[in-house]
Amino acid sequence: MADALKEFFSPDLVKRLGRALAGAHPPFPERAFVRDATRGLGELELLARGRHISEAMRAHLPAPYREAIDVIVRSLGPKGATADGESSGMAPFFYLPHTTFVGDYGLDDFETSMRAQHAITQRFSCEFSIRGYLERYPDETLAMLKRWAVDPSAHVRRLVSEGTRPRLPWGKRVRWLEEKPDLLLPLLETLKDDPSSTVRRSVANHLNDLSKSDPDRVAAVARRWLRGASPERRALVEHALRSSVKRGHRGTLEALGFGEKPRVVVSNARFSPARVRVGEKVRIAFEVAAARGAPAAQALVVDLVVHFVKARGHASPKVFKIARLDLAPRSRAELGKSVSLAVHTTRKPNPGAHRVDVLVNGVRFELGAFRVDP
Repeated sequence: MADALKEFFSPDLVKRLGRALAGAHPPFPERAFVRDATRGLGELELLARGRHISEAMRAHLPAPYREAIDVIVRSLGPKGATADGESSGMAPFFYLPHTTFVGDYGLDDFETSMRAQHAITQRFSCEFSIRGYLERYPDETLAMLKRWAVDPSAHVRRLVSEGTRPRLPWGKRVRWLEEKPDLLLPLLETLKDDPSSTVRRSVANHLNDLSKSDPDRVAAVARRWLRGASPERRALVEHALRSSVKRGHRGTLEALGFGEKPRVVVSNARFSPARVRVGEKVRIAFEVAAARGAPAAQALVVDLVVHFVKARGHASPKVFKIARLDLAPRSRAELGKSVSLAVHTTRKPNPGAHRVDVLVNGVRFELGAFRVDP
């Protein structure tokens, strides 16, 4: 995906951008901009291409920042479809240089830059550019985001939760976002029942980020939000708690109704095949049965933990979601999952014995191991 995006920032895109800027400001030196923005472009990676184009914009737009921003905003195309509309593919990335421009050159002019981000984010999210403003102007930016949380545009409302994520992928780290979550939770409260599923998913991802450093706080939020929750809010909460569930966090499991210690027996483990080559798949199957004397149906969440062997020989666990079930007394459930040993950019399988565990309501049961051959 990154390679496809990188190639999207091509000389043709630069020419389109130059035409848009010249249309908004006829004195704009379109040819000189295209020359400078395309020089060396092919040698750069994704984010560097966006910044390279932004630097050329800075060199050829009017020198006063406010005048340059006025041209940029007037050059913008139509607003994006509703946040829940059909995907526009890579088209919105056309505006990555615009957000980079505001992030790199606008920090000395808060009001102008916030107005620009309000406009740009309705075409392409300003979640990266707003991080610098959260760092330099925390109080002023929070006050603005409080107003944006009830903005008519779902794109703007999404920016409120996405731009303040404690661990935004690829985003600049702003330490206070993780250290002072009480300042941000009121924003999420406003957005938790947003009519846009994209906004609600962003809220869930924000809470999931926070759960990695403060799972108790997120579990407490979940318990409160689940009281009388609509199906949409419950789906938000369950998505927000996904990492905590995989870690078997007790407070999280209790919030979701899986806090009881399971009275079960995990048995009949099968690995098909027991020896598998890198690039193939292994099917892991097992049974979960109610223990003798279990008096009532049990609400269970079952996850699979595969301890992947790393290049240096140590193991790194990866958790796979398996099932949620109500297990009646004297009953059993046959469960399983196929696990790929394909080579991915984020995970390269290595030869060796791969231990497997099952988590039932956070309680670990050893399942056995399968072997990966070169």
